Amino acid sequence: MNSKQSSLAIALISEILATDQLLRSRLTRVLPAGMEISHFSVLTHLAYTNAEKTPAQLAKTFHVTKGAMTNTLNKLQWAGYVHIRPDWDDARRKMVAISPAGRQARDTALSAIEPMIKTLVDEKGAESIRAALPVLRDMRLKLESND
Repeated sequence: MNSKQSSLAIALISEILATDQLLRSRLTRVLPAGMEISHFSVLTHLAYTNAEKTPAQLAKTFHVTKGAMTNTLNKLQWAGYVHIRPDWDDARRKMVAISPAGRQARDTALSAIEPMIKTLVDEKGAESIRAALPVLRDMRLKLESND
């Protein structure tokens, strides 16, 4: 990699990391009390897929350890946002599903986030955001393939 490519890569990574930090900070401020970004992410994934998942599948999806996912799931279960049951085919595994209360909490959180997201999209323009998505998605997929 030559110095121009290196500088470009460093600038890109710096912008992504700074954007990530700022977005996480703003999300944390607008999420309902007691809800963490990891909770919102898991609830959104379960609502979107509308299927039960194992804790291991969720850990892989979110690129976290099984222990970290178990911690998140325990908090979500305690709040009544997910149902965790034994896998009827393999008693060693558990299955996780979003509960009606979890859907409502996720929808409430989404409502709190929407004004912030709308402002960003309105300021940058939908076409600009659409143009950035394939590049960011391709980078994510490349990084995921190296896990």
